[in-house]
Amino acid sequence: MRRLYLLMGVCLALLLGGCAGSVHDPLAPKTAGNVDLKRYQGKWFELARLPMRYQTGCEQSEAHYNLKPDGTFGVLNRCRTIGDEWLRAEGHASIQEPGHTDKLWVEFDNWFTKLVPGVARGEYWILYVDDRYRTAVVGSPDRKYLWILSRTPTLPAWEREHLLAKARQQGYDTSRLIWRASDQQIVKMH
Repeated sequence: MRRLYLLMGVCLALLLGGCAGSVHDPLAPKTAGNVDLKRYQGKWFELARLPMRYQTGCEQSEAHYNLKPDGTFGVLNRCRTIGDEWLRAEGHASIQEPGHTDKLWVEFDNWFTKLVPGVARGEYWILYVDDRYRTAVVGSPDRKYLWILSRTPTLPAWEREHLLAKARQQGYDTSRLIWRASDQQIVKMH
């Protein structure tokens, strides 16, 4: 009986954890507004990210988004490791709130998500995307995760600084960013 209560408690915690962030927080970061998902789809290079255990050892990462007819995205993330091996994770993304294309749920296909669908999903908020859909700043509302994205693997210093300023304005700690291997020379004071 004790194991049953423990199992029920773990399930309840997971379910409540999956609901976290669905409440509107006035201190949450501001998002980009209406994002044209057709223009957003395609390949993005990760220029920088806040540390996360899933990307430990990644030297270069990229994300591929494929918009489906039902309005969801197919997601493919690739990571080149220090040992020059490419790792990949596949999943899907869907809009969190109808009419708000800048807030998505992302869920990767693995044994856990197959066992308990919808619980292990992450919040993917598009905080900024430029008018040409060439650069973007994406984060989680709790500010634990942040990605600086570009359609190209490098950007001029002024453009990187512009994206960093967007992230800092939203309260993200850009001093902890891990830069793409080709951008390791970036000044550490960000």
